[in-house]
Amino acid sequence: MESEFTAVYRKVPEGYIAFVEELPGANTQGSSLEEARSNLREAVQLVLEANRELAERELEGVEALREPLRVSG
Repeated sequence: MESEFTAVYRKVPEGYIAFVEELPGANTQGSSLEEARSNLREAVQLVLEANRELAERELEGVEALREPLRVSG
């Protein structure tokens, strides 16, 4: 599944800090813009995986309906 988020990169003396506006917890840094971009992609994947695992544990043994959700904004 492919989603689109808004990445924000802020120049700091050490390089760049980066975060995703729509996904709290997805933040990182890098010594270059390219490194920050790469690190942010990884951070987003990790946050989504962690959230999915938490939801699966919470729903274990519970009757629940799962379906794809597409949102345009």
